Amino acid sequence: MQQDVEALVEQVAQKLGRGLSLEDLDGLLLAYSSNQSHADRVRVNFLLSKRVPADVSAWQLSHGIATAVRPVIIPANPDLDMLGRVCVPLMVRGFRVGYLWVQQDSAEESPTAIVSQLPAVTHEIELLSGMLLDSNTAESEFRRSREREFLAACSGEANAVAAIAGWKEIQGKGPWQVVTVLDADGWAGGPDPIASTLIHRSAALQATIGVDKALFSAGTETHSVVLFSESVGRANHAQVLVHYQLELAKRSGRPVHRIILGISEGFAKPRELAEAYRQSRQAAQAAAVDPQLGELVDCRSTGVYQLLASAGGGAGAWADSGSVYVRMLEDHDRNHELLPVLELIYDNDGSVQDVATKLHLHRSSVYNRLGRIRQLLGVDPLKGMPRLELHAALKMRRWAMRPRI
Repeated sequence: MQQDVEALVEQVAQKLGRGLSLEDLDGLLLAYSSNQSHADRVRVNFLLSKRVPADVSAWQLSHGIATAVRPVIIPANPDLDMLGRVCVPLMVRGFRVGYLWVQQDSAEESPTAIVSQLPAVTHEIELLSGMLLDSNTAESEFRRSREREFLAACSGEANAVAAIAGWKEIQGKGPWQVVTVLDADGWAGGPDPIASTLIHRSAALQATIGVDKALFSAGTETHSVVLFSESVGRANHAQVLVHYQLELAKRSGRPVHRIILGISEGFAKPRELAEAYRQSRQAAQAAAVDPQLGELVDCRSTGVYQLLASAGGGAGAWADSGSVYVRMLEDHDRNHELLPVLELIYDNDGSVQDVATKLHLHRSSVYNRLGRIRQLLGVDPLKGMPRLELHAALKMRRWAMRPRI
C-alpha cells in the first residue's frame, strides 16, 4: 500500500511539474515527490523531520484547512522562509483522510496558478484519498483521541460529554440515537485486544462513510458504537449493517455470519448519551441470545430483557432462574424437545401451526410434546401464573448467556 501511495504521489507531481508532499491528519509525512527545482526551508525540514513544526502548522491552520473541503491557497510567509502553496484536502464521501500539499515555484509570485492545474489530476487525487482511507485513517492519533473521548462520554464522564457536545458533527444534528454494532458469534475477539479494537474501529469507520445519519463511530475490543441522528426508518441502519459485515470479514480474515445493531431510544440532550448507550448495548445483547428479535433491534422491542438488564447482576446472574417447573423440565428433557417447543409456543402467541412450521414438525407432534409437559408439571403451562413463570425463566436462561460487552 505504501509503495502504491508513493508511486501515485510521484505521478501527480510529474503531471503538475511541482513538488508535492502528503500528510495525514496529525501532520505526519506519508509520502513526497522527488522532482522540484527549488524547495523552501519549510519543505526541507518537513522531509527531514517527517512532521509539521508547530509554527508552520499554526500558519496553515489559520487559513482554515482543518474544515476546508476545497483547495486552500496558503500565501508565502517570509518569517518562516516559506513559499506559497496549495493545500488539497483529501476527502472520501465527505470524510477527511489527509492533505496533499503543492508548493509554488520560487519564480512564481503566488500559488494561484496551482489551483487551475488541479482538475487535470482529479482522478489521481480520488485514488489517493481512497488509499488513505483504507490504510491510515483509523490509526491516526487524532482519530484515536476523538474515539476515546466519545467512548468516555458514552460511559457518562461529564467532561467528555461536555467536550463532544461542541463537536461540529454533533451540534445541531439532534435528537440522536446510539447504536451498538455487535458480531453475534465473534464478539469475544482474538488474543490481541489492541488488534481487535482496531478491527472494530476500522470496520465501523468504513461502514459509516457516506451515511449522512451516522455522525460518529468508535470501536472497542468487543463491538462498535455509532452515533446516529434519530430517524423513524431503518434504511441507513441496514446499510451500515451490510457494510460492517463485509468490512469485518475482510479485516478479521474470518467468516462473519450475523451482525446485530442494537438501537437506543432517541434523546435530545448530550447528558443522556450514557443511558442511550446502555439501551443500545442491552438491545444488542438480547438479540445475540434471542435470534427471533432480528438484526436491527430497537431497545423498546426487547421486552422482558429490559427488566432483566435493569435488575443487574454479575456474570453468573440469571444462570439459575429458581423456577421449580423449569428444573423439572430440564431433568426430563434429555433430548431437548420440550423446552424449545414451549418457548416457541410462548413467543408465537400460542400458535401450534407456527411452531410446527418453524420446527419442521407435524402439529400432532407439537400437541404431543405439550401433553408431556402438562403431565410432568401437573399444571397447564399455557395458562396463568405457570405460563408467566415458565416464559420468564426461559428468557432468564437466555439472558445468562448474553455477550459480556
